Amino acid sequence: MKLHKPWKLLLLATISLSLFTACSSQGKDSSANSAAETASKEETKSTDAPPEPLGKYPETVTVTEVLGYNPPEDPRTPKGITPDQNAYLKDLKDMLNIEVKYKWTVPSSQFEQKFSLAMASADLPDIMELDQKNFEKLKKQGMLADLTAAYNDYASPELKKYMESDGGFAMKTFSEDGKLLGIPAFEDPFLSTQLLWLRKDWLDNLKLQPPATMDDLDKVAKAFVENDPDQNGQNDTYGVSLQKNLFFWAYDLRGFFNGFGAYPSIGDNQSAWIKDSSGKLIPGLIQPEVKNALGKLQSWYKDGILDKEFALKDENKAVEDITAGKVGIVYGEWWYPNYPLNLNVDKDPKAEWIAIQIPGLDGPGKSLVPKIRSGKVYAVNKKMKNPEAAIKMINFYIEKGKKKYMEQNKAENGYVYNWFNPRIYNPAQIDTIYTEVNKALDAKQTEITLDDENYKNVADVFKAAQDYLAGNTANASKGVNWGQYFSRAAKDGGWGMTRKIKESGAFVNNEFFGLPTETQVEKGAQLDKLMQEAFTKIILGGSLDDFDKFVQSWKSLGGDQITKEVNDWYSQQAAK
Repeated sequence: MKLHKPWKLLLLATISLSLFTACSSQGKDSSANSAAETASKEETKSTDAPPEPLGKYPETVTVTEVLGYNPPEDPRTPKGITPDQNAYLKDLKDMLNIEVKYKWTVPSSQFEQKFSLAMASADLPDIMELDQKNFEKLKKQGMLADLTAAYNDYASPELKKYMESDGGFAMKTFSEDGKLLGIPAFEDPFLSTQLLWLRKDWLDNLKLQPPATMDDLDKVAKAFVENDPDQNGQNDTYGVSLQKNLFFWAYDLRGFFNGFGAYPSIGDNQSAWIKDSSGKLIPGLIQPEVKNALGKLQSWYKDGILDKEFALKDENKAVEDITAGKVGIVYGEWWYPNYPLNLNVDKDPKAEWIAIQIPGLDGPGKSLVPKIRSGKVYAVNKKMKNPEAAIKMINFYIEKGKKKYMEQNKAENGYVYNWFNPRIYNPAQIDTIYTEVNKALDAKQTEITLDDENYKNVADVFKAAQDYLAGNTANASKGVNWGQYFSRAAKDGGWGMTRKIKESGAFVNNEFFGLPTETQVEKGAQLDKLMQEAFTKIILGGSLDDFDKFVQSWKSLGGDQITKEVNDWYSQQAAK
């Protein structure tokens, strides 16, 4: 990284000031005037010019990163492309003269273990995508740079608009003693809403209706196992998708538990926190409703509704089964049509998926929704010489969403958005897409008239929606077009259903939204392992009463102390 060193700037400033004073006094020394003019021009260029959010460095600035990645969502992406070939990185070098070098890249399922080793050995990159737990650890170790000046000086108007859209609350959460230590990628909390995705063509084949209650779901799931729902004459399907991480990221069972009025996790395998009748926060993970849900899962496993090998499969194996048409029910968020349901739609022309509100015990259930959704934060290693480069990279990503880049930033040209970090979105991005695309479709427009940093995202979905509704596959496959449309724009699709749940109030809030407490950081991994092992053993046929033993162990191994710390935090929030 080659930039002006501080002592050089100081020297230039001193020379300039001295020469300027001499010139003002007499103006007799022409050589001094010439030197002053030269120094003054150089100083203006290096110190007086206002910081530019997208200013190009005169010399290449190299930044290091690490990456846990998923396959590109868009099948039009060139085959065999790797993260270091991402076209966004070439544009970053061309536009800002910033070069990204990866210390390592791994599939997302391996990232946590790899990054834990990197933290233990202090082998950290310049720019880091952190979850709240790792942010808290590195903050306490004094490993994070103060980004206050970099943000104030270099954040683009769009980035500042996003960061201040919640009144600056998320930024305060990631600040310490007035120092901004991370840029939070916070989003609409309702993006976490759990839906139930079902193969409608299987329902139609078996003359079944979408389930409204858990009893209804039980009947549908059994029929998907026993009655040849795909009509291929083979006993090769099961009911409900599940992977070994019971409450993590995707293809898990958070929504199933929510249907029992149980709220064990927000999606990070650690407990969610709900308010009891006295106004205190209690850990959802250890409530009696969780035991009831585990009992049903145990019977489902016995009846073949769950994959017999789920305890050995990660999310990638779950995707394989969904793509292959082996399973007809999956719990998850609004984005599933975009990946992996689109893969199944392309593989099986008859496949048709729908989204419904999660079934509950006596009717539609209530999904758990966080008060604040900020699962990741971008932070900078305190050893990095140019921390403002991280801010400029975020500005760059936002800038690339504008209309003038539309024809360039295509998947077929090697642009893989979810491999680029750091990236910050408009927190209301999905709702903006939904609103603008439906406005254009309802008005029968032929193009999007919006002209700001949201243009690319809106225009991409609008084009996909037009092509899907017209049956046009000249630009992309049916699955790709459907996935974009049904996740983001369809009124009965992923975000459309999520909006209805939000408007109806059919949700329960996770009330804890602070950084992990001291004991959560210290004991979280141990308690997570305890939960995974206990719950998995019960599902596989162990005694249901082992749940009660788990509760006692959880409480004694740190859970009670975490409960105290969480409620101390909650009391402080109420006093503010």
